[in-house]
Amino acid sequence: MTDASPVSASIEFSRAAFGCAVEVGLALAEDVEAISTLASRDIEGPLLLTDSELGVSLVEEIERLAPQRVVAAGIDEQLVADALSEFVVEHVEVGEWPPYERVWVVDDSDDAAALAAIAGQVGVGVVTATGDLRALPRSAREAIAAASEVEVLSDLGDDDAWQLDVILGGEELPGGGMLLFETGDDIPGRRLVAVYGHPSTGGLGVLGEQSPEDTVNRLQSIAEGYGADGLAVLPTFEIIATVASASAGADGDYSSVTDHEVIRPWIEVAAANDVYVVLDLQPGRSDFLSQAKLYEEFLRLPHVGLALDPEWRLKPHEVHLRQVGTVDAAEINQVVDWLAGIVREEVLPQKLLIVHQFRFSMITNRELIETPPELAVMIHMDGQGSLSAKYNTWNTLTGEPDADRFYWGWKNFYDEDSPVATPEQVLARSPEIVYVSFQ
Repeated sequence: MTDASPVSASIEFSRAAFGCAVEVGLALAEDVEAISTLASRDIEGPLLLTDSELGVSLVEEIERLAPQRVVAAGIDEQLVADALSEFVVEHVEVGEWPPYERVWVVDDSDDAAALAAIAGQVGVGVVTATGDLRALPRSAREAIAAASEVEVLSDLGDDDAWQLDVILGGEELPGGGMLLFETGDDIPGRRLVAVYGHPSTGGLGVLGEQSPEDTVNRLQSIAEGYGADGLAVLPTFEIIATVASASAGADGDYSSVTDHEVIRPWIEVAAANDVYVVLDLQPGRSDFLSQAKLYEEFLRLPHVGLALDPEWRLKPHEVHLRQVGTVDAAEINQVVDWLAGIVREEVLPQKLLIVHQFRFSMITNRELIETPPELAVMIHMDGQGSLSAKYNTWNTLTGEPDADRFYWGWKNFYDEDSPVATPEQVLARSPEIVYVSFQ
């Protein structure tokens, strides 16, 4: 091809391959779904591409081919009628991605669009992508998953191979999609609304005040209003898996580990009801990675994330409630690396990692926390009290230069806040709050 533009590429291919044609397919060069629709119809001739206006070279090529009809998809009917008044034109609806044996994944650029023009002629499906493959629309992901052969023909970065594996694996988050917050065309963004607590008692939060099934129902009313800005609301259980303890315990860690069989029913009910789960760690004198590994079985599931609560991270010889705990970014990054590794090993959708904070001292070197694409790393503001006090805490934590590296969450306390913030007040905060928990 002497010209890599998609329009010129389709014309050059047509000239080289067809002396005449019974039919000609016609689609906009940037409309990959329209191209796929036409390619799936077994057009008896070439598939030509156009810009927003039908150029002279394109019209001349159609005249040379002298087709009995032109089959157009996704193009304004009047535009075609004006340029091709001498031809019979059939307009067909752009449908879902048809099944292909072979699919090419290419970068969304002019050169790749030219490649897409050729692919349409030979019955190969083309998916154009920019950035994270997991953000592709559902129809594109399904086309990739259904193909027997998938080739990435562009340099889409270092992560394209494992992201493609995730799509081929097919595991999705509750409610659909493979990214938690940057969710692509088929989901208009997402906000998690969570109830927090321990399964065995209502004394540690509202989650433990009822059964898992009843908690699902309660979440429906709690979540009302949190989708007012158009984001999809994902109900969430935030379960305290290890609980800060006043006594040292047999291991001397001042942290009580919850048995798997206490948590398991909540994990199972969540999976059956499109509910996300976050396991919360209060490690005492232990460390976050050691405690996270206790729940590896659950963290290998696609709908289970993790939360680290530095308030309850003790140094040697410290005990709870005499100071606010603290953790360094280096210890958090140990968890980041391990958890990201699980996501890759299990070819899972993106997993949530929360770090709770209401004072700067709780996280030292926060700007050094790693944020790999396998994880959605969030800072969760846990401040309590009056709205003005909570706003001040929020503004302080989010005002740092590293704030745009993280997603952000907000906690409402039923008893300690006065008053409890309304959905309107929470949604008005900046940066955008994509996780709201209730304790």
